Amino acid sequence: MSLDITQVLLSAQSPDGATRKLAEESLKQFQEQNLPGFLFSLSNELANEEKPEESRRLAGLILKNALDAKEQHRKNELFQRWLALDVGVKAQIKGLLLQTLSSPVASARSTSSQVIAKVAGIEIPQKQWPELIASLLSNIHQVQPNVKQATLETLGYLCEEVSPEAVDQDQVNKILTAVVQGMNASEGNSDVRLAATRALYNALGFAQVNFSNDMERDYIMRVVCEATQSPDVKIRQAAFECLVAISSTYYDKLATYMQDIFNITAKAVRGDEESVALQAIEFWSSICDEEIDILDEYSSEFTADSDVPCYYFIKQALPALVPMLLETLLKQEEDQDLDEGAWNLAMAGGTCLGLVARTVGDDIVPLVMPFVEENITKPDWRHREAATYAFGSILEGPSADKLAPLVNVALNFMLSALVNDPSNHVKDTTAWTLGRIFEFLHGSALETAPIITSENCQQILTVLLQSMKDVPNVAEKACGALYFLAQGYVDAGSASPLTPFFQDIVQCLLFVTHREDAGESRLRTAAYETLNEVVRCSIEETGPIVMQLVPVIMMELHQTLEAGKLSTDEREKRSELQGLLCGCLQVIIQKLGAMESTKYSFLQYADQMMELFLRVFACRNATVHEEAMLAIGALAYAAGPNFSKYMAQFYQYLEMGLQNFEEYQVCAITVGVVGDLCRALEDKILPFCDGIMTQLLKDLSSNQLHRSVKPPIFSCFGDIALAIGENFEKYLIYAMPMLQSAADLSAHAAAADDEMLDYTNQLRNGILEAYSGILQGFKSSPKTQLLMQYAPHILHFLDALYNGKDMDDTVMKTAIGVLGDLADTLGVHAGPLINQSISSKKFLEECLASDDPLVKESADWARVAISRAVSG
Repeated sequence: MSLDITQVLLSAQSPDGATRKLAEESLKQFQEQNLPGFLFSLSNELANEEKPEESRRLAGLILKNALDAKEQHRKNELFQRWLALDVGVKAQIKGLLLQTLSSPVASARSTSSQVIAKVAGIEIPQKQWPELIASLLSNIHQVQPNVKQATLETLGYLCEEVSPEAVDQDQVNKILTAVVQGMNASEGNSDVRLAATRALYNALGFAQVNFSNDMERDYIMRVVCEATQSPDVKIRQAAFECLVAISSTYYDKLATYMQDIFNITAKAVRGDEESVALQAIEFWSSICDEEIDILDEYSSEFTADSDVPCYYFIKQALPALVPMLLETLLKQEEDQDLDEGAWNLAMAGGTCLGLVARTVGDDIVPLVMPFVEENITKPDWRHREAATYAFGSILEGPSADKLAPLVNVALNFMLSALVNDPSNHVKDTTAWTLGRIFEFLHGSALETAPIITSENCQQILTVLLQSMKDVPNVAEKACGALYFLAQGYVDAGSASPLTPFFQDIVQCLLFVTHREDAGESRLRTAAYETLNEVVRCSIEETGPIVMQLVPVIMMELHQTLEAGKLSTDEREKRSELQGLLCGCLQVIIQKLGAMESTKYSFLQYADQMMELFLRVFACRNATVHEEAMLAIGALAYAAGPNFSKYMAQFYQYLEMGLQNFEEYQVCAITVGVVGDLCRALEDKILPFCDGIMTQLLKDLSSNQLHRSVKPPIFSCFGDIALAIGENFEKYLIYAMPMLQSAADLSAHAAAADDEMLDYTNQLRNGILEAYSGILQGFKSSPKTQLLMQYAPHILHFLDALYNGKDMDDTVMKTAIGVLGDLADTLGVHAGPLINQSISSKKFLEECLASDDPLVKESADWARVAISRAVSG
């Protein structure tokens, strides 16, 4: 098709909607009918110096989007499409892209850099485009700064797109040499130096070998530290960003540089522009994160061969680091409490102080308390707010023994400040600090004498409820404090000191949700979250008050459904409110359904509730779907078999949820609700199982579904089999092969990192729960023999897990349970197989000796079942 590509690209940016739409359609058509021609035209446009900057920029952007996408399945499709193109066409496109790097137009160079990196991300792992890196490096020796700058930018993007394993060390060395030379103070052009500094940030993952070599590491560190002193603020900021990345990637190589880094960061924090100072603080926060992780690993299982030793950098820097951070707390901004996304020096300093407290524990307290005492009563609000913020920041980390005496002294002072301080800033931070006191120093798990007693509880509640009438940001923090106060009584049994005030608390929170300004500072959301927590921690005695909430919340939900035509903004607000109301109903349902005294009378409302939830589904909004789905799961659990009367109407929404690949959280929650329905309805779910199983099997075979939904789907097979027993027979031929192939994959999965290992263990647990449900579902049915053919594979899976030695306690408990189920269901037929299994005896012994009571309990049961099967 002949198309004036320049004109179409310009029209696609037209202010006129119709012109824009027409141009977008033309581009889409061109792409579908002639992909090679389409990509070539775009790269040609991008490279052509005679074309307008706007059309060139858009050409590059469309080109980039034709090579990459956020969703993994779409990304793979685009990769394959590019690889399938004719080699000659690809060579022409790549030539044009490289040519564009020397364009005098900055935006064309920059776009081209990004596209080259995307192509490299596809080709280099496939061992294609081997000459790319060499040709980029030859550009570095060009005299023109713009070519140098664009080339360094390209190398930076390339390091972001390509994994270090795909590039050989010789090329890595050359890239790093070019980048570090570009950063050098001797480089006269600041654009070149900035591009090089940003490129180093992306290239650090490639520098493992170089950081292990003392001389090379010293050189890189010297250049980075020098760049933090550049006269150009952007270069200084980028250099500190490199230091932050180095602190997490190469923590174990930093000891010799720490004194210099401290001096550089302190100078930046005290005197540089905010953007630079923030990165300097971020360096110390990052070191804290590293040391917290290392110390956590030590404490959980102290082994001499832990990967990285702790160098206690924070402990050593404490006497100088803490005063520097305390100074930043006095640099607040006038309106920082009102802006949700605000981030400034004072906030960064407080956050870092909190991380320091978690890293060093009790040692921080004597360094911070003099600052608190000195500033807490000064006339300037900034001093009072900074003192309160400092105190609140160090409440997580130090021991309760160390903090309790200080908190006991501070509590009255803070309650008084929350009501009487003239500054909203101080009130806001005071309410936040009270919340932290209740979160970390209150609750049944603490050994120390309680900070909240029946004597001061009334005063605390009076102040918090009064503060909920304050300006939105203060009221929101007061709700948060009440949330943690209630949470501390979750195990209080019949003796919760909140009981006498329960009615007042509930009424006050409902009042907050109706405030005209409840949309500001997340106030409405905070009020509902707190109401949920108060209900969750309530006791039998306050059941009747919770009961009174049911018609109130239902009425509110009903009103949101009656609203007429709404603007987009109003619709969004309505959806948010519906989500909050459904979430609130879910908690109320769980609470009332679990108490004998209220269960019967509460179920009188079930019909009306169900009708409301079904109407909510008809609004088709993902967040609300999640909340309504969870509420229905809770209702099913409470109603038991009686829930079956709603199934016919509800089923279409259940199916919709299971088909929702895009919003995979909705899909995952729906899978969970199928489990709730199975437990509630038992064999009454049978009429719907064909549809549900079809959908679940489809979900598992889809490469578009997010991987996190797969483990719960497998568990769900187990729930269905438990509910319908031998009727699961017709699904065995579909479900078992899927379980087997997933089991094989997960047993031998080499977990590259902790996150992958966690996922693999979730997957294994889901598969085991499926096996367990199926075995138990068929127990004492004449059809148990159908499972014999699968027994060897299940045992083989258990052997592989035992030999892999990387399962967590949850998997261990489920796995030993499955061994018991196998023996229990198949009886004497399983005996010989279990005897032949290499590891079942050792596995059983190991579980019987486990410290985890749940693993031990499962193993005791399995031992009895196995000995019956083996001796039978």
